[in-house]
Amino acid sequence: MGYRDLASCVADLERTGALRKIDVELSAELEIGSIQRRVYQAGGPALLFTRVQGSDFPMLGNLFGTLERTRYIFRDTLKGIEKLVEMKVDPRAVMKNPFSFVSAIPAAWHLLPKTVGEGPILAHRTTIDKLPQLKSWPDDGGAFITLPQVYSESAASPGLRHSNLGMYRVQLSGGSYKQNEEIGLHYQIHRGIGFHHAEALEKGEPFKVNIFVGGAPSMTVAAVMPLPEGMPELSFAGLLAGHRMEMIARPGGLPIPAQADFVITGTVDPTRTLPEGPFGDHFGYYSLAHHFPVLKVEEVFHRDGAIWPFTTVGRPPQEDTSFGAFIHELTGPLIPTVISGVKAVHAVDAAGVHPLLFAVGSERYVPYAEKRTPQEILTIANAVLGQGQLSLAKYLMIGCHEDAPQLDIHDIPAFLAHVLERIDPSRDLHFQTATTMDTLDYSGSGLNSGSKVVMAAIGEKRRTLATEVPGELRLPAGFSAPAICLPGVLAVQAPPCRIAKGADDPGMEELCRTLEGVPGLEGIPLIVVCDDSRFTAATLNNFLWVTFTRSDPAADIYGVGAFTSCKQWGCRGPLVIDARVKPHHAPPLIEDPAVERKVDELAAPGGPLHGLY
Repeated sequence: MGYRDLASCVADLERTGALRKIDVELSAELEIGSIQRRVYQAGGPALLFTRVQGSDFPMLGNLFGTLERTRYIFRDTLKGIEKLVEMKVDPRAVMKNPFSFVSAIPAAWHLLPKTVGEGPILAHRTTIDKLPQLKSWPDDGGAFITLPQVYSESAASPGLRHSNLGMYRVQLSGGSYKQNEEIGLHYQIHRGIGFHHAEALEKGEPFKVNIFVGGAPSMTVAAVMPLPEGMPELSFAGLLAGHRMEMIARPGGLPIPAQADFVITGTVDPTRTLPEGPFGDHFGYYSLAHHFPVLKVEEVFHRDGAIWPFTTVGRPPQEDTSFGAFIHELTGPLIPTVISGVKAVHAVDAAGVHPLLFAVGSERYVPYAEKRTPQEILTIANAVLGQGQLSLAKYLMIGCHEDAPQLDIHDIPAFLAHVLERIDPSRDLHFQTATTMDTLDYSGSGLNSGSKVVMAAIGEKRRTLATEVPGELRLPAGFSAPAICLPGVLAVQAPPCRIAKGADDPGMEELCRTLEGVPGLEGIPLIVVCDDSRFTAATLNNFLWVTFTRSDPAADIYGVGAFTSCKQWGCRGPLVIDARVKPHHAPPLIEDPAVERKVDELAAPGGPLHGLY
């Protein structure tokens, strides 16, 4: 069976050589986070930091640092989950071979949480300042919990059935928070706790929130699962753990997991906010300080031998990349059952996840037409943009399944080539302007606001993608250093952007005019204007990160031979994306040189971390 608590998981990983104890004293301010990121990049083990300056609690990092280790942690339950998913995707399979689904029966029983009267979590009380104070990046606004499980219930329909368990970052110190009395809750739009907040506002009363840290590893994964509304994350945690989750009922408060390592209980005044942040996030930039809800701390519990799990995020790939890959393995087959016509979707991690989404759908509306145009795939695209967290996609590239049935949506270069070979930029670009956007994305018009574009591709190849810079390419003054990023994609370096938010850039318009009629651009359907073309073209990940985290479709898409017809924008030549850093963008994450030198010394020959990364 799966692990019931974090300590048993740690012991098993240490026994199998998948975890290393770090016994040198280290600071949770920058040092531990730097080491964790380096070990992740090296594909290294889970890390247990046993001597944390200023705290009596050990810190556990890189637990989910590889997909193989994540699969190992949940090895006892994956088969049962796979069978449940298969039953959902194809119910007829049960009738064809019922005995192959026997393992799904106990798995389904584990969906039901179990109410208990007591548990290890109630052994001790502490205060917020005694917890490990993790600060991951130099300009973070304070210490944060980076693997929290934030639990709330519906004010209109209390109880586990209408509960939400989400991973919303928690600021423990800094800013205007009263030490040990208040902590910050940051949650992006389209999150379950936001609906509970709205209900509390409607009723005009505070609402309870509990924050769990540690416990069964399945609780951490459940907190990041994009589950459909109405399926409690606690149920999925039991399914993944291989046992029912034991929850302690507390009169006048919310339930807490009996096997958690830490629990913070408190109350949110739904009308009160304080500045939260900055925080170095998974886009590779700081999310800046903004007003978010405040939790008034009531109690802080911890068990004997409590372990503080953490992660650090930054420009992908990071540890949360493994989360995403594991979640896709579990839920990917279910996507077609949720959105009719969809064959597959892929949120591209290297682009920050939400900025770039790939999709493949069917095109069956007019099968007898001589010339096929995007029709059903546009209906599917609208459905995708109306579905849960998929609605936060900024660039949605969608292809037609019938054009290439064997196309692997996770083969990024192949999928991009498929779209770029077929897209007609005079017809196949569909914008949503002035709409909602990921809270962490600063490329748009404001917090939570920006635009989206659907890029639909269908039919036979329209062009052969160029693999060299066109010999007759000419650029206006200030534009230079053209470089091929991928077949059909050209990066061009430009002067720094000084244009105010939302204003058209005369330099970009001049570039598009200059490129009209230039021979050789027939094989270049996409041009990316950037601050450093050599960096952008150096790797696939660089291209994805620069292009899609530094641009807002409605503001930053230009085109050679652009026109508007019946309010439909298009271009007859290459699409041009201005992916330079803009004055309103958040600053990128830069490590502290002094801390990095110390970490280098620890890893030098003879040092306590030698050979770890």
